[in-house]
Amino acid sequence: MKKIKFKKVLATGTVLAAGIALTACSGAKQNGGGSNKKSSASVALITDIAGVDDHSFNQSGWEGMVAYGKSQGLKRGINGYQYFASSSASDFTPNINQAVAAGYKTIFGVGYSLKGAIASAAKKHNDKNFVIIDDVIKGQKNVASANFKSQDASYMAGVVAARTTKTNVIGFIGGVHGDIVDLFDAGFAKGVQDTAKKMGKKITILNQYVGSFTAADKEKSIAKAMFAKKADVIFHASGSAGQGLFSEAKSVNEGLAANSSKKVWVIGVDSDQSNLGKYKSKDGKKSNLCLTSVMTGVNVAVKDIATKAAKGKFPGGKQLVYGLKNNGVYLTRGYVADSIWKQAQTARSQILAGKISVPSHPSK
Repeated sequence: MKKIKFKKVLATGTVLAAGIALTACSGAKQNGGGSNKKSSASVALITDIAGVDDHSFNQSGWEGMVAYGKSQGLKRGINGYQYFASSSASDFTPNINQAVAAGYKTIFGVGYSLKGAIASAAKKHNDKNFVIIDDVIKGQKNVASANFKSQDASYMAGVVAARTTKTNVIGFIGGVHGDIVDLFDAGFAKGVQDTAKKMGKKITILNQYVGSFTAADKEKSIAKAMFAKKADVIFHASGSAGQGLFSEAKSVNEGLAANSSKKVWVIGVDSDQSNLGKYKSKDGKKSNLCLTSVMTGVNVAVKDIATKAAKGKFPGGKQLVYGLKNNGVYLTRGYVADSIWKQAQTARSQILAGKISVPSHPSK
């Protein structure tokens, strides 16, 4: 997520292999040798502190940028496309300054934590285009804001979770409290509650926050406690901290036979996190515990806005919202049973038709 700074995305690694020599160093130190000529179409991405290979938000943004570069015939490097990785908040402004100095025309800040740095840079460099992902910057004509209706895809995940659970105990683990994570929390809870009501079941939702988007060890402990309380499906909206949840779920499932009724599931976030769900069961069979993932189309937004900018139609001063209709948010097919998948798609249609109203903040 978003105010989750996760998080996207497609964690398959396919795009990464084509365009990323993923390291922790700044993108400025890894400029490709591309001989690009279309400087007006050049783009740069500034990550939040989770890094570009976070299996989530930042990774999704970079994959969208790689896809954009390919569509424009650009190479990685000066006058093409590049990322600048941040290891702490103190890197935001220096990385933006490096991108500006290198001549990149459109600069993306991935995550709400970059809002201040992007707003400040945009005031100083009105000849550049700036984009804030997962927040809104108002009153600046050279800044576009991109946000996502993550509550809608999370509602669908709630439908899936409620129909998959065998224990009738489901968990939600958030990163840091805020408007963005609220979308996931609220949508998921509503989906579970509505589905439980339809099924005539009582389902308990365990809800806890890590207080961080990077503390995987703490999330692992939270997950262990939830599994001890019989949760068998847990959805996280906690950035790279979510790797702790996957780790604990593997610990549970690796002690079970592949077809055990006690298997636990994880619902990923922002990117397809099925690669994190791979494990071997007690009887030596390869399996996967990532039931599905709530996709946040950071890649969709990055490619869309970059393409508009390349055509001279940069949406400066505007807020763009990506939702179910344009695949700005959606669920991966994952390992959801066919009958349950149909129910999730029915919910999608009803949300788009306005028959289901999904809240953006959890009920008090």
